[in-house]
Amino acid sequence: MPRQQQPAIQLDGGQIGYLQLDPNQHAGGVGEYLLHRVKPYLPPWLVTAGTGVLSIPATMAWGGSAAGAVGLTLASLGLTAATWWAGKNASAQRRLHSAITVAAGTSWFTAASLAGPLAGPLPGLYFIGGAALAGTWNVRQLLRVNPDGTPAGADGGLLEKVGLAKTMVTGAKVQPNKAEFDLQLPGGELTPDDVSKALPRLAGALKVAKNAVRVVPDPEDSSRATLTVVPHDLLKAGVPYPGPSHPGGSIADPIHTGIYEDGAHMAMFFPGDPEAHRNAMHLLIMGMTGSGKSEAGLTALTEIITRRDVIVWASDPAKAEQTLGPLLPALDWAALTMDDTKAMITALKAVIPARTSWLAKYGYKQWEPACARTQADGSPGMPYLVFWSEESAKTIRETDDDVFTGPSQEARSAGISIVISLQRASSTQMSTDTRASLGSSWVFGLRDDRDAMFALPDEAMDAGASPQAWKDKRPGYSYMVANGIPETFWATPGRAYLTPVDAMTWAVAEFADTRATCDPVTAKAAANAVGPAFTQRTRYPLPALAAGPYGDDEGTVYEQEPDTVDYDYDLTPENDGDDVDGWIDPDAELPPVERVVEIAPPEVPPRTKVGKSEAQRIMAEILAEFEAAGLTEVGPADFMAYCDRFHRGRSWVSGQVADMVASGRLEETDDSGRYRIVPLQHTAA
Repeated sequence: MPRQQQPAIQLDGGQIGYLQLDPNQHAGGVGEYLLHRVKPYLPPWLVTAGTGVLSIPATMAWGGSAAGAVGLTLASLGLTAATWWAGKNASAQRRLHSAITVAAGTSWFTAASLAGPLAGPLPGLYFIGGAALAGTWNVRQLLRVNPDGTPAGADGGLLEKVGLAKTMVTGAKVQPNKAEFDLQLPGGELTPDDVSKALPRLAGALKVAKNAVRVVPDPEDSSRATLTVVPHDLLKAGVPYPGPSHPGGSIADPIHTGIYEDGAHMAMFFPGDPEAHRNAMHLLIMGMTGSGKSEAGLTALTEIITRRDVIVWASDPAKAEQTLGPLLPALDWAALTMDDTKAMITALKAVIPARTSWLAKYGYKQWEPACARTQADGSPGMPYLVFWSEESAKTIRETDDDVFTGPSQEARSAGISIVISLQRASSTQMSTDTRASLGSSWVFGLRDDRDAMFALPDEAMDAGASPQAWKDKRPGYSYMVANGIPETFWATPGRAYLTPVDAMTWAVAEFADTRATCDPVTAKAAANAVGPAFTQRTRYPLPALAAGPYGDDEGTVYEQEPDTVDYDYDLTPENDGDDVDGWIDPDAELPPVERVVEIAPPEVPPRTKVGKSEAQRIMAEILAEFEAAGLTEVGPADFMAYCDRFHRGRSWVSGQVADMVASGRLEETDDSGRYRIVPLQHTAA
């Protein structure tokens, strides 16, 4: 028995195909199976039966009425004419068949309404003629497909016209601006590769952009694929940066950088996750001048600097402060000259073995959020490290095309992600070994498909990814192929958030107390490798925030905490990496002297640095005092006012607050850097 089809799916005037009913999809009994098979053929018979039933009350209302005869005759002619007019876009055969059916049915109904359904030959015409007309529609329905299941005629010709004959649409999911069709390809004749080659023709037939039509093969069945069609570009207007996605969270949380065409978040993951079978990410960012890749990179960096357990080393020897300027105060190290960039790369190579040794010592197979917390023996934690290289072509050109190959092959295991941003990742710009080691890519508008081949995998391009269609005309439009992103999204266009400078400035200042500082292990390895280039690296002051959507109401000026790492740090339990308080800018101008006041020198007791356990006890006492005073929320800044009791620095205090959160004595709130006090009895429970 030939397969029964439902009406073809329409999309902007282009006919995709048919939804095939699978006779085996119902696992019920014989009755359910027969009902399932008969249902598609019932409509003509139901219309015939309904016409006969309605003729009875019509006879009672208009039987023998001259006015009723005129009205019913005009209605019959009008309905027949409307059917002929409505079928102007259908085939001539369907148009004629529909008009004859309506004319015959309305004529019988008019006669039966005036004379009665049992008058003269009307009963015979009803049972014989009505059954015959219903049967013609059933026959037409059966002949829509041939025994091989291939759509025939004008209704199913689109796929055949584009070279996909015998392909059936077995399922569909239609959304307001997106339609997905499950394709069943003829086994042994066509493959998903053939569908990929037909995408330009399909786009032309459907009158949409080339990259609005994509295909994703079924990973378990090479005779199946999913075709996606997006008629309208909803990314055209752009979306403003909505603010941090996980303020004060971990770098292990997704970094939101934009949206896909269906409104889903475009996100990336830096650290690996064994439970999700995801490796740490190295990222290649590629796009021609004007494609918006640098602005998108700033959006990603803005997200990163709002996390509590990551530090950023960034270089841009070509544009210096022009690109990274708003974010410089939040970077642990910014290299804006070629000499500093070379030193940073040297330091990067040196910190990899030091960090892996630390991870091995504490039993970590790879970096995880627990690494950033104080360890069981009291040693300070190790934040994640993101090495971000802007305008990498200049760096590679003035150093070596293999300069990033070694680090990119070794850094993942050390809790380091490397990001390389450049316009064209050809073999003349960077080593193919480096490109192969990066693994993930974020690709913006490109000049041609040859450039796309340097950054996108074959699977994404075969599925319809076409960054060359944008060039520099649509800044921010991009494809993301990265760890943790399903393959179905590889060819889905997205657009990076539009992030104003005010948003970056706000993030720099607002999360100054949240951000991690360079850990002693990384700092010592970098200092030993490049000396003053690291220890005397430029630190940029935090900006003043004006009142507004990204600032404080009072326009608070935040002060940048100085680099206070002990570069002679020895990884032993006795040394917990304390910070040294106090920093004065030697280049700042002194304010004018307005008056002189003579005061007696106060008697200041000597500051004695108490032991670690004693300091922890004092921290607990301070928290108890806060609670007794009626405070419900606290933050590291509240504890810093009492630091003279135990002579500890901000980083140590922040670590203790994090431990209190982990132990349940404090819990996070919606406000970054603020924590709710949990009563002791609740903690004990």
